[in-house]
Amino acid sequence: MIKLSEAGVYLVNGKEIIPADSGKNLGTTPEEARKNTIAYSILKSHNKSDNMEKLNIKFDCMASHDITYVGIIQTARASGLKKFPIPYVLTNCHNSLCAVGGTINEDDHMFGLSAAKKYGGIYVPAHQAVIHQYMREEMAGCGKMILGSDSHTRYGALGTMAIGEGGGELAKQLLNKTYDINCPEVVGVYLTGKPKKGIGPQDIALAIIGAVFKNGYVKNRVMEFVGDGISDLDVEFRNGIDVMTTETTCLSSIWVTDDKVKNYLDTHSRIKDYKELKPGNIAYYDRMIQVDLSEVESMIALPFHPSNVYTIKELNANLEEILTKVEKEAAEQGLKIDLKSKIIDGKLHAEQGIIAGCAGGTYDNLMDVADILDNKAVSSHDFSLSVYPSSQPTALSLVKNGSTAKFMAAGAIVRTAFCGPCFGAGDTPANNQLSLRHTTRNFPSREGSKPGEGQISSVALMDARSIAATAINGGILTPATDLDIEYTKPEYKFDSTVYKNRVYYGYEHPLDSELTFGPNIVDWPAMPKLTDNLLLKVTAFIKDPVTTTDELIPSGEASSFRSNPLKLAEFTLSRRVPEYVEKSKAVQIFEKEREDGKDPVALDINLKKVFDKIKTIPGLENIDPKATGIGSTIYANKPGDGSAREQAASCQKVLGGWANISKEYATKRYRSNLINWGMVPFTIEGEVPFENEDFILIRDIKNSIAEKKDTIKAYVIGDEIKEFDLTLTDLTDEERETIIEGCLINYYKKS
Repeated sequence: MIKLSEAGVYLVNGKEIIPADSGKNLGTTPEEARKNTIAYSILKSHNKSDNMEKLNIKFDCMASHDITYVGIIQTARASGLKKFPIPYVLTNCHNSLCAVGGTINEDDHMFGLSAAKKYGGIYVPAHQAVIHQYMREEMAGCGKMILGSDSHTRYGALGTMAIGEGGGELAKQLLNKTYDINCPEVVGVYLTGKPKKGIGPQDIALAIIGAVFKNGYVKNRVMEFVGDGISDLDVEFRNGIDVMTTETTCLSSIWVTDDKVKNYLDTHSRIKDYKELKPGNIAYYDRMIQVDLSEVESMIALPFHPSNVYTIKELNANLEEILTKVEKEAAEQGLKIDLKSKIIDGKLHAEQGIIAGCAGGTYDNLMDVADILDNKAVSSHDFSLSVYPSSQPTALSLVKNGSTAKFMAAGAIVRTAFCGPCFGAGDTPANNQLSLRHTTRNFPSREGSKPGEGQISSVALMDARSIAATAINGGILTPATDLDIEYTKPEYKFDSTVYKNRVYYGYEHPLDSELTFGPNIVDWPAMPKLTDNLLLKVTAFIKDPVTTTDELIPSGEASSFRSNPLKLAEFTLSRRVPEYVEKSKAVQIFEKEREDGKDPVALDINLKKVFDKIKTIPGLENIDPKATGIGSTIYANKPGDGSAREQAASCQKVLGGWANISKEYATKRYRSNLINWGMVPFTIEGEVPFENEDFILIRDIKNSIAEKKDTIKAYVIGDEIKEFDLTLTDLTDEERETIIEGCLINYYKKS
């Protein structure tokens, strides 16, 4: 089904794959042939430096939703924002229910509308479209690059290289700065064959994720989709695969384009945005994934990660064994789930099905679901099914062709365009229930449960077709390939009237107006500059193989406070290390005292003892507590998998965090978030010499960063002092200055 190359390959004429070490003379080199990838050509056209190894990218447009755009605009505003220099789309698809926290969600929306007017933006009101569907319909185009403050910013199937990043990177673009990265490697994804009837994009995506996530095969690389298998896939099918590439931890994605893409853009009145994209005659890929689409079965990703993949047939044949394994893996994360109780008469029963968002709620998916439900019923009082069309134009087309009537007659609940089920703000299942979802993620607590409070449910990811098949089978897990359905595939009719009547288009037309602030919209607190030395207390020590951004700062009701840094910080690590906030605040008291010019050791005899020990280290006899930054740090093996949300880092900073220490960072975007908030992204090799609640002295950190040193001296200050090394590599000059100045806002104020 899926084959991974062990090294680089050449792709000749878009068809023949030749291993680079085959000895075959193609008259070129990897260095020259990699310039023939689609990715390289797009990156080159957007690079503002004269060095293709060190890229300075400017994007064509950007997008944010309503739990990120307030913080981004506040950051840019504090740094001197005058107007939006490129089209910037502000959608309202995350906190659009306005059901938690009183007026604060709608206050954010009014802030967004006022910002679109003041700075010249594009404002998409609540329930009109999920962020990525709007960008597909209205903004993506062949050869473009788009930056979004959501990790699933992916429009590769439409010929656009799109990247999801934390808010700091979008603020930079608003200030006419660049996105600075090393030129990424490119991984080819060669598709052949044709999917079986009943196989959908989520099945293909989960199969790929299962093959490449755990081994880091595409981490921080670009996935470039090629091969003759693409021609049999409709564009929305491609979009459904493409959006899930985020779960592989790749940087971005891009696909060859063809007449189907041309027709899609023409349907959306944007034929001018089409051009053919394909690799050159001989293109070099650093790695190659080969996927035979005809061999992909109906798939399921069991709790608690999209890479925990099985075929549905394999799961049904080995229920006890596989579910016991999943329960054990959950227990190792401190999560107690009981999936085996869902086995009734030898079959797995679920209680809920959700088809929603940028992955599930597309027209093609919902049309096939309508065909499956036609003249049938969601045949169990214990199983519910909800469908969320991804945009109002999608919903309108489904109404006009009668599909919505089929949903409703079958007992499915039809809702508006909303991302809530994907991150825990809609259709939260009951305690101990199993929910089957065609959404993007199934991390612990992402669907809204609170394990720390004894509330836990389980989410498995599946394709819309298999969810519908399960729905008409009384909630019994059923692959869509078992059905004998004639899929009608009626042509999609895009009607832009909805957007023309509701969306505010203000690009290049800023108004002389004021921002509208609600009581929950709060400026960022002052952030201190980096000191010569740092004293850190470990306030969270996480041994899990991977720590997600949902664990670092949870979604759900916490999202309502994304515009209030102080209130949001109270949720930091609340579902993983509940004591973290109070421990960090206790350390922050010392730093506040220091920043006020007072001696922090006067507050605490134990802190005085720590400094007395530090003074026994040669060269640090005269260390001054009043000139030494005192803060908290977390250790995690591999933090930052998942969302682009900058708050996973900024909340730590608000609570006095100065650094993270890890074996590696799960994503580039989380590491960038740390840097943009003035936190040092340390890594450590070998055995970790410290424990939770230990103090660590980082010596000469300011000069080490300024002088571009890779190795930093550190000391565990315990009963005895242990010296060890921390590593700090691959920082740009601007990133170094940002850390030294204390955060991105400070850096831009200075410059």
